[in-house]
Amino acid sequence: MNQTPKTKAGKPKQKQKGFISGSSAPEQKISMRVVEESGKPIQSTFNRTKTSPFGLFNHDAAERLQRSGPNEVAHDKAPHALVQLALSFKNPFVIVLLILATISYILDVHLAVPDERSWKGVIILVTMVTISSLLRFFQEYRSNKAAERLKSMVRTTATVLRRTNDAANPQRQEIPMRELVVGDIVSLQAGDMIPADIRLFASRDLFISQAVLTGEALPVEKYDTLGAVAQKSADANPALDSKADLLDLSDICFMGTNVVSGTATAVVVATGANTYFGSLAENVVSHKRIETSFDRGVSSVSWLLIRFMLVMVPIVFMINGVTKGDWMSALTFALAVAVGLTPEMLPMIVSANLAKGAMAMARRKVVVKRLNSVQNFGAMDVLCTDKTGTLTQDKIILERHLDISGNKDESILQLAWLNSFHQSGQKNLMDIAIVSHADERGPAAKLLQYSKIDEMPFDFVRRRLSVIVEDQAGAQLMVSKGAVEEMLAVCSHAQEGSEVRPLDAKARTALLEQAREYNEEGYRVLIVATRQIDAAHAKVQYKTEDEANLVVRGFLTFFDPPKDSAAPAIRALQEYGVAVKVLTGDNAIVTLKVCRDVGLDPGTPLVGQEIEAMSEQQLNEAVKYTTVFAKLTPLQKSRVVKALQANGHTVGFLGDGINDAPALRDADVGISVDSGADIAKETADIILLEKSLMVLEEGVVKGRETFGNILKYLNMTASSNFGNVFSVLVASAWLPWEPMLAVHLLIQNLIYDISQMMLPWDKMDEDFLKKPRKWDAGNIRRFMIWIGPTSSVFDITTYILMWTVFGAGAMYAADGGSAGQSIMNSGWFIEGLVSQTLVVHMLRTRKIPFIQSTAALPVLLSTAIAIGIGCYLPFSPLAASIGFVALDTSYFYWLIATMVGYMILAQTVKTIYIRRYGQWF
Repeated sequence: MNQTPKTKAGKPKQKQKGFISGSSAPEQKISMRVVEESGKPIQSTFNRTKTSPFGLFNHDAAERLQRSGPNEVAHDKAPHALVQLALSFKNPFVIVLLILATISYILDVHLAVPDERSWKGVIILVTMVTISSLLRFFQEYRSNKAAERLKSMVRTTATVLRRTNDAANPQRQEIPMRELVVGDIVSLQAGDMIPADIRLFASRDLFISQAVLTGEALPVEKYDTLGAVAQKSADANPALDSKADLLDLSDICFMGTNVVSGTATAVVVATGANTYFGSLAENVVSHKRIETSFDRGVSSVSWLLIRFMLVMVPIVFMINGVTKGDWMSALTFALAVAVGLTPEMLPMIVSANLAKGAMAMARRKVVVKRLNSVQNFGAMDVLCTDKTGTLTQDKIILERHLDISGNKDESILQLAWLNSFHQSGQKNLMDIAIVSHADERGPAAKLLQYSKIDEMPFDFVRRRLSVIVEDQAGAQLMVSKGAVEEMLAVCSHAQEGSEVRPLDAKARTALLEQAREYNEEGYRVLIVATRQIDAAHAKVQYKTEDEANLVVRGFLTFFDPPKDSAAPAIRALQEYGVAVKVLTGDNAIVTLKVCRDVGLDPGTPLVGQEIEAMSEQQLNEAVKYTTVFAKLTPLQKSRVVKALQANGHTVGFLGDGINDAPALRDADVGISVDSGADIAKETADIILLEKSLMVLEEGVVKGRETFGNILKYLNMTASSNFGNVFSVLVASAWLPWEPMLAVHLLIQNLIYDISQMMLPWDKMDEDFLKKPRKWDAGNIRRFMIWIGPTSSVFDITTYILMWTVFGAGAMYAADGGSAGQSIMNSGWFIEGLVSQTLVVHMLRTRKIPFIQSTAALPVLLSTAIAIGIGCYLPFSPLAASIGFVALDTSYFYWLIATMVGYMILAQTVKTIYIRRYGQWF
């Protein structure tokens, strides 16, 4: 195992993704505020915050909220609309176009003689920039608003005491966490996030997970009493010795941490940016955010195309300059080629696809908190999920309560009720099942004469929970329940009937075997044990070390029936190339049976103790062949996720509990449910409004469809642009003038780009959706080189056609004038635009277009309109002003023949490409 750094107390500190460390000046100021409150009489805190134990008046809280602002820390949020508009122009492709527009202005307007000045190129370039940027702004603004609306569906609330204007009695209210103010009195229970920096003034068995701040897995206990650090004089210690000291304050809880067990009432002493977490978050947000795989993918593809442009444009410039002798005209034409190579609609296409995908997923009860996670959802090839509530029904039934001989025993139910009823943590499904079963049995199942003294809450290392109760005579009893092996580790005796016997090795083995038999029948098993505490050892507060020398009393067996939808959902995910792995804290044997019941081949399970003993390299190898990971702690779940990622997988994690937060944070796409713990929902990227694997399958499909439409644009545009440049190179070396004027190239590119705006509304072939998809710049490069030149074949035949059949060559031979060039320009403009637009239908699918796969109606209409405009322009009133002439009607017969040949060649090359490389895009 790797050595981990030590805290001041000597405990190992495990760093997590999202772990916040370091110290800064803002933290020092926050530390002082906290120290000033900690350890003083609680009344002084009430006085400073101008509140009371009964809470604030509603009108006072509203005024404070108005003055101090919402209880929010610095976080990524959409900027003002004007800022978004400015940022929509911040894109490498837009910058390239603006540079080209500037050069065009200098060449065509500023340096040109008055009679030859032309604003056409500048106007077209500015139009392209404006359309691209405004569409991007519109899509991103709309998607940001949509994301905010979706996130508002998942509200994180706090329970506060508030008073109305005419009533002194406080009332409990659930308010959005952002509306909390200094002086509010908050109530806490297991599963709650700490909504602000608070000072406790009443608590019971309160255990707080501070992993988000410290990275430490084990929760720490907090009290409404003076802590050792808090007793220091603030005057003598202007700042605490270290961050660890600050977090050790026993009566202070910090925003962003969460309650593992217990209850508390506290007063809010700091909110928003004034909290400890707020100062850290502000520091984090001020740094550049780490790029996601999606961001890196877009960037790699963008710079691939820019590098290609930087290579090809100088070549076009040199060939035209040398062959034509007009270097100024060659430069203008080369700039137009650069525009043709620039996929300026890419940002808009990406934004539109992600926004459309997020809204479509919302209709399927999937809330996307971060738009880029839509693509990660589609790229996911491994889904890690818990067993309970996902593969099984979200309801556990207590089947039997047995003594150690396997006989039904009512006293075991009574003891279990004492434990589950009196524990103050978040009651899990088994606790609910015990209390519910006892309610059905009536008062006889409940030992009402006992009152609670203390508890040692459940954690994922001890895997047991103990409560200490006291009867009316003052005799104390410790009642523990928990996992079989962990309970036997603290038991020294076993009771059968009225006889208590020492628990020797043989008896332990027999109990383990008995539990295994129950597990193999599909039951989850807990052991119940007790310890009588004599008056000499009675306490008010107990520690986990007191869980010793317990007496095994019996077993509890629970039935957790599989969901009817689990089996078809797993089959569906597997059909889409998503491997399902089960990460659970439950028993391995029970998990194996449930997996088999739902059609999941479990193989050989890997348990938490085995994982703990493995190095990172060993675990990376083990996860390749393991489906079931059982008896895991929260950090072990996180280790499994990281090991899968190290093997090149895109990992999703579905979890809804406190123990799932580390894995949710570390997964490529963290998925939680609306009914989950606050910390789980806050950590996740995606929230399911319905806890169902079928909903996940629909989300995966929509994510892949979204990503597929982005890839379509990239591949089609890159290959089409490459083909055009290849054709330009041939024409520049052969023809006596440019095959098209620079303004023609700009107009052609503008029409084509506008036609691509409908691509986000296209549909994907079913076979594309069957496999996870990731960014692959190498395949885009290969696709461009293979497919691009197919259009050049027919561009060249069009040159020959216009030169010979339609007389461009004869006209040039006769007078060398521009009449032949106009015919050539008009003919290739139409053929180039039609082929470039028509190829959308050839390349959008690996199937035969129009026969096996047809584009969505918006794409059909947009391409048809683009083709119509392109064919009409040489015949329009604008033709003469932009250098076009009307062509003979017979040209269109040749055009149809050219397009048929092009489609056949494109389909042939596509088939060869797929057979050779096994993929399309």
